[in-house]
Amino acid sequence: MSASTTPDLTPALAQRVHRHHVVIIGSGFGGLFAAKQLRKANVDVTLIAKTTHHLFQPLLYQVATGILSEGEIAPSTRMILKDQHNASVILGEVNAIDLEKRVVTSQFLERITETSYDSIIVAAGAGQSYFGNDHFAEYAPGMKTIDDALELRGRILGAFDQAELATDPAEIEKLLTFVVVGAGPTGVEMAGQIAELANKTLDGTFRHIDSRSAKIILLDAAPKVLPPFADSLGQAAAKRLTTMGVDIQLGAMVTEVDAGGLTVKDSDGTVRRIASRTKVWSAGVAASPLGKTLAAQSGAEIDRAGRVLVNKDLTLPGHPEVFVVGDMMALDKLPGVAQVAIQGGRYAARVIEDGVEAVRAGKQIPERKDFKYFDKGSMATVSRFSALAQVGPIKITGFIAWIMWLLVHLLYIVGFRSRLTTVISWLTAFFSRGRGQLAMTEQQVDARRAMFYFTAPETPGSDAPVTAPEPESATRPLQDSRT
Repeated sequence: MSASTTPDLTPALAQRVHRHHVVIIGSGFGGLFAAKQLRKANVDVTLIAKTTHHLFQPLLYQVATGILSEGEIAPSTRMILKDQHNASVILGEVNAIDLEKRVVTSQFLERITETSYDSIIVAAGAGQSYFGNDHFAEYAPGMKTIDDALELRGRILGAFDQAELATDPAEIEKLLTFVVVGAGPTGVEMAGQIAELANKTLDGTFRHIDSRSAKIILLDAAPKVLPPFADSLGQAAAKRLTTMGVDIQLGAMVTEVDAGGLTVKDSDGTVRRIASRTKVWSAGVAASPLGKTLAAQSGAEIDRAGRVLVNKDLTLPGHPEVFVVGDMMALDKLPGVAQVAIQGGRYAARVIEDGVEAVRAGKQIPERKDFKYFDKGSMATVSRFSALAQVGPIKITGFIAWIMWLLVHLLYIVGFRSRLTTVISWLTAFFSRGRGQLAMTEQQVDARRAMFYFTAPETPGSDAPVTAPEPESATRPLQDSRT
């Protein structure tokens, strides 16, 4: 990869009288923290995202298991940026970036919008990876979106209700077998919470089944639990899960998934079948397809996960005005965690602001320093009062790690109200058997199939581009192309 560069941010920027326009793609950690970093900068910010909210993804599993509501971890992006007067939000999925013309094309339902930029921060994140078996998603939802979490909540709780009505012992066993694929942090946390849901929250609420008889299986092709963590922490997590009744099966590769279960190939070559109605997939991630779009136009390389190999200053090779951050970037084997995205977003925003301020002052644009990631450590919770933390060489388990986990996650939840309601929900869930979010609907369970009908415009000829509302000082005002 090439070294950091120090070019003009835009051609003849010094002669322009408009404010520098920064487009940010994505409302996740990288995108939102970049936007907030620019709150005092002499720039206009347009954030384009395919959802209306900022998702605190590390807590999705708590939505899926009834501890938190979706609103507590997904506050409105517009509300977050309401008082940041240099920022505006466009709802839409970005499907094209023209690097030469510096135009982003996004679509919301049948409406297509074009937005020009001077600098752009691409923070579109990553989705679930099924390693080339995308049909698995129908039967084993991932854990990347609010839709995923609500669907899983409906499937998990619905399985108990279906088992209550079933009369065939084999069918009851299938309904009460929950399989979590992937023994990373998300899989461990999900398996632990399903076990607590079955053993504590739902205990005594049914008349024909015993919720405690539910079988929770945690599968992974890897030979250990929590591969990113130290071996001792992975072993501690496995011991705690086993105590809770979770069946951990390692060296087990999933080769097929259908409505009735999974086919698994063990490390010794044995192929076997696990009967289960409810499966959760947390085994891998794939960067946004925008990575391939950027690579095709710039000649940049991408890795197996679709991440763009960026320069040391997080820019796209040959395009110093294009920053790629978070789960979409590949640099120095940095992990796909929230802290990398947050620090990357803030770094890109500071570089842009420094360049703009230098030009305004008639000074030379300062040389860009390489992005340096500060590792604040890793955490995972296994159950109430039990978590794991690794900060450099320091390893902590149990209650102290759990308290640390609570405080750190509260710190990064956006908004006082979200923090307050989250604390109340945690007090209910962790200090009693109750959970406040056990409602489910058929719509949640069937949402994946229903959304198929919203993938194409309903009215022929309604896909003419619509110009995005640009800042008053936009570089190249686009004309409304509607007729």
